Amino acid sequence: MIGPLYAESLDGARIDVEAADGRTWPLESWRWLDGAEGDEAMLARCGDPTLDVGSGPGRLTVALTRRGVGALGIDVTPRAVRLTRLAGGRALCRDVFGHVPGGGRWATVLLADGNIGIGGDPEALLRRARELLRPGGEVVAELGPPGTATRSERVRLRRDDTVTGWFAWARVGADGIGPLARRTGFGRAEVWTEAGRWFCVLG
Repeated sequence: MIGPLYAESLDGARIDVEAADGRTWPLESWRWLDGAEGDEAMLARCGDPTLDVGSGPGRLTVALTRRGVGALGIDVTPRAVRLTRLAGGRALCRDVFGHVPGGGRWATVLLADGNIGIGGDPEALLRRARELLRPGGEVVAELGPPGTATRSERVRLRRDDTVTGWFAWARVGADGIGPLARRTGFGRAEVWTEAGRWFCVLG
């Protein structure tokens, strides 16, 4: 899995993402440490309580908590969980496909910062989200821009000669979420853009 290199990136280390075909790009963890332009577009749609999946260092979990919304972040990296707690948010070290507290009672499942790609299978992830939501609950997710192909690929993290194991990650474009939503049992997919980012609500 992501392992210690991701934790190091949260502390400022330069870490790259490497795809199986040889492409590389920087892991821009700094974007997840502070509020980012466009965050309000997601936060305003989150109900009480919200499960922030892949919450990282917790900027959105903490922001929801500060506005009085019950929020829990889950992340597979202990360092990310500690940072969330230090900032005043509630967080647990959990895999979304494992045991998650409050199953069937969440008003919102939040998939920010491309986390709709967790596990490399967006269809499986959205089906899992439906299990976690209460009746009438919604998924709030961030997407790629229109034209982004919905695809899964194997990637790993790299710092010089140190690498993690390979893991699956996926991308979903704004124009591909409708069919995916219907296949996973969501009757409504509302898509919008703000601050150069693309979002959706599935209900």
